[in-house]
Amino acid sequence: MLNLGGKVILITGATGALGQATAKIFYGSNANLILTGRDPSKLDQFADKFSSTRYIALPCDLTNEYEAERLIQQTLEHFGQIDCLLNLAGGFSMGPQVHELSAEDFDAMFQMNFVSTLNTCKRVIPQMIQQDSGRIVNVSARAATEGKGKMAPYCISKRAVVTLTESLAAEHKNDDININCILPGTIDTATNRADMPNADHASWVPPEDIANTMLYLSSDLANSVNGAIVPVYGKS
Repeated sequence: MLNLGGKVILITGATGALGQATAKIFYGSNANLILTGRDPSKLDQFADKFSSTRYIALPCDLTNEYEAERLIQQTLEHFGQIDCLLNLAGGFSMGPQVHELSAEDFDAMFQMNFVSTLNTCKRVIPQMIQQDSGRIVNVSARAATEGKGKMAPYCISKRAVVTLTESLAAEHKNDDININCILPGTIDTATNRADMPNADHASWVPPEDIANTMLYLSSDLANSVNGAIVPVYGKS
């Protein structure tokens, strides 16, 4: 286990299966955590797992730029710095074919997957510039690499996260801010198993493996890694 030595890590989408696994692994690395999600009741689960001196849970709708700004300010008021931002917040839904999609269908996926990531990046980067250091890890998806039938809004929104990552990495490569992105394959979660009971679950990616990839990218071992788009596909 890498030791982050009290660094301050902001994890969005912390209440999902990947978010919970990531919070556990980063807490085990001696990091201080800010855990955020939309539902305050789901954030309550962390009270029995983590010391109150090393984490805070802050509900936030990251698609709202003012709430995202407030989240960053609350974090700075509590811990005084933000060393790493992990953008896990997002969502997925199948839809009709492209010619049957409404503007609302596209907007829902863009808000969930792209705008939430954009809002946090925009608001944390000025603080990281001031600190002369920082790490951002965005979570896209394997679906960003090619279009899939009845998944256009999801694929396009996740591809936008990749392009955002590459643009930000180019803009801040001289600011000691490393900005990378990972592309998980199908994650082995209870929800995915219920939705796809006949799939080969053994080929799916354990959420802990994705979290450990983010841990590496957040550490000093990845000082020379910037603008990377890292596939984490497992055996799929």
